[in-house]
Amino acid sequence: MTVFEKIELLRRQMAAHQLDAYLIPSSDPHQSEYLSTHWQSRVWLSGFSGSAGTLIVLAEEAGLWTDSRYFIQAEQELAGSGIILHRQLVPHAPEHIAWLRDRLRPGARIGIDGRLFSVQQARSLEKQFYAKNIQLEYTLDLVTPIWADRPPLPEDPVYEHDITFAGQSRTEKLESIRQALGRPGDALLCSALDDIAWALNLRGSDIDCNPLFMAYLLISPAQATLYLSPEKISASLKNTLEADQVILRPYEAVWGDLERLDGSTRICLDPSHTSIALYSRLDPERVAEAPSPIQHLKAIKNPTEIRHIRETMRKDGVALLRLFRWLESGLEDHQTTITEYDVAQRLAAFRAEQPAYKGESFPAIVGYGPNGAIVHYRPQKESAAPIHPDGILLLDSGGQYLDGTTDITRTIALGIPTAEQKRAYTLVLKGHIALAAARFPEGTVGMQLDTLARLPLWMDGLAYGHGTGHGVGFFLSVHEGPNGFAASPTTSRGATPFRPGMLTSNEPGYYPTGKYGIRIENLLLCVESKEHPGFLQFETVSLFPIDTALVDVRLLHADELQWLNDYHQKVFDGLAPLLEATEVAWLKAKCHPL
Repeated sequence: MTVFEKIELLRRQMAAHQLDAYLIPSSDPHQSEYLSTHWQSRVWLSGFSGSAGTLIVLAEEAGLWTDSRYFIQAEQELAGSGIILHRQLVPHAPEHIAWLRDRLRPGARIGIDGRLFSVQQARSLEKQFYAKNIQLEYTLDLVTPIWADRPPLPEDPVYEHDITFAGQSRTEKLESIRQALGRPGDALLCSALDDIAWALNLRGSDIDCNPLFMAYLLISPAQATLYLSPEKISASLKNTLEADQVILRPYEAVWGDLERLDGSTRICLDPSHTSIALYSRLDPERVAEAPSPIQHLKAIKNPTEIRHIRETMRKDGVALLRLFRWLESGLEDHQTTITEYDVAQRLAAFRAEQPAYKGESFPAIVGYGPNGAIVHYRPQKESAAPIHPDGILLLDSGGQYLDGTTDITRTIALGIPTAEQKRAYTLVLKGHIALAAARFPEGTVGMQLDTLARLPLWMDGLAYGHGTGHGVGFFLSVHEGPNGFAASPTTSRGATPFRPGMLTSNEPGYYPTGKYGIRIENLLLCVESKEHPGFLQFETVSLFPIDTALVDVRLLHADELQWLNDYHQKVFDGLAPLLEATEVAWLKAKCHPL
């Protein structure tokens, strides 16, 4: 079935329900960033496979909104579909709402599936449409009736994440969550899958690249109730959970259980992660809304997690080293053809050789030449570009290990770089160093630090459109809130103060369309400053050489050059004991001081 045919089927459903518009987000009932195939409605309807985007269908037109990471990809995938691409000026901003409001008559009716919109999002929609008396109908799932071969909900088993990795037992975590609620007798309703997995020291595989499982969790003063498919839990794990006062109920039972709650119980929930459909089952007078305390608790890694993170970065660096040595060897052999897809597959294989590896933390971004300018480009086997010993290759990848989650980007020269490429790369590096070397007072937020990474590019009239960094989970989501580096104060990444133990990516870049892409990414661990009480700084924990062939040393200040040389010494010291002699020699050459 073509995209055009699917849209026409949806329009018939809209007509039957007397709707003027229908909104399809990139979401699931848990407001997840990455989705199981069952919930990829927007992908199925539009053909656009990027992870972020909103599709709006009207009787006579359809549009899709996405941010700068996906402009080129969306243009290619939407070609010929009849869906108009709208390029968002600000990532995650609701620019589609003003467009829709202007096109609809007063009193028009908009349909949404309320499971896929948070309380916060639904209220924002109602506010935007109030002046024109536009009605929001949020009980309408129009996709299921037309998606005949829709994939079923996943039934993969859930398993324990051992305390030797987690550092805290589930009973300790549940008690810390109850204390964070601040009022005895309150209960917490959790919808976010990473919150649930962290709180219970459980993991699953319902979503590609994310060790999560579909569930809800209600944490009451005396027990916790986990709502998930019974087939996902073994008898022994069920017994273990019940011994820890975690009661199991079927996934769909949450809807009825919420309606039957004791009238004296106050339910705490996060309106940004709880669906409007689920919220509608509760008495608003018995609801307390606030950001989930789990978000902040899990963002601060404990000493056990930090110790594992440092070791995980070492073995991840070994996998990358073996990948780049394999690539160099293959490019020297002119009889061998290596594509972007081959690089992604081979890197996953090298990571799989490392202990406690569980899979990729996201599909590898391997962009050669012009494809590097597509910020979230994912090579496909049939269309991946062949790689030649010239130009620039951007590789952004990560692994999921029982003892940590990694995310690292390296941009390398495969031939002799141009002066333009070296200048752009060095400006990106200067921004990366400025953020990595920052020292700042307690209470500093991500927006204040974000500018440090952008300034060297800005001074040259250059810029990038994505955030500078995101929080990273511990064998959880590679994108984890609330910490990060972002230009906007309205996002948690921009407004959250940094605290020791937070793990955050540092990834400035530059992407001239049709030419090449540059990004340098390491993970930063926030630590207390030893020299200045009351101040914080970052420890770079990712371990792999930064390509010095692309560096214009004349653009680096003495302290920047010292940072780079010190970092390479740290990389060598960390990786060399894990390598064979020939690998040590390769690493030594890549880490040679400038």
